[in-house]
Amino acid sequence: MIDSRAVIDPSVRIGKDVSVGPFTVIGPDVSIGEGTLVGSHNVIKGPTEIGRNNEIFQFATIGEATPDLKYKGEKTTLVIGDNNTIREGVTIHRGTVQGRGETRIGDHNLIMAYAHVGHDSVIGNHAIMVNNSALAGHVHLGDWAIVAAYGGVQQYCSVGAHAFVGGFTHINKDLPAFVLASGIPASARMINVEGLKRRDFSSEQIKLLQKAYRIVYRGGTELSKSLEELEKLDDIRGVLCEFIGSIRRSTRGIIR
Repeated sequence: MIDSRAVIDPSVRIGKDVSVGPFTVIGPDVSIGEGTLVGSHNVIKGPTEIGRNNEIFQFATIGEATPDLKYKGEKTTLVIGDNNTIREGVTIHRGTVQGRGETRIGDHNLIMAYAHVGHDSVIGNHAIMVNNSALAGHVHLGDWAIVAAYGGVQQYCSVGAHAFVGGFTHINKDLPAFVLASGIPASARMINVEGLKRRDFSSEQIKLLQKAYRIVYRGGTELSKSLEELEKLDDIRGVLCEFIGSIRRSTRGIIR
């Protein structure tokens, strides 16, 4: 299952049932978990740890050093979890010592063609990056979040769980959980209702989040007072806790 035309450093740790296609180059300090499929013409550099049952399509560059000018060749890492799909031409860079020292991708994510994950970024689980979308350095992308085609997230910004970044959208502040944003610069539009329906959120949960959205975005009061009002509502399975928490954790201010 390892093509004879692949170039693999002797130190690479390869699990059971791993497939590596022709003309792929894998450098030292790389580990690949069992069941992972690596297509042709890929470049994987270390230190990089790739988990189980991932699929990496052709022409991806995984674990490359960041072009960030403050990076001076220090030993930093990339960690990729299990069951991710990384499509054609994707680029994922390792961290910097000035940041986390590590770029981390969780489980069950879909990173589509020519998307970019910058240094020190963190992606949760079940997230989707659509074609040509990009995360700059130090970005956090929450569980089930989606960045649509050509969407971009600026350095140090966070996109909350179940949030949706529209196509060609520029995120320059933190986007709270469950919120859909679009535009250049981005503006909050609504709760990501369609996404929540697809993930079996109840109508009661969605209505509660819509009410919370109106309080924060349409209430006309200071954000701190809006949050106090939200905390008086009856939460349903913790959806308000996630929404409020994503706002309170913001260090850059939220998309309004």
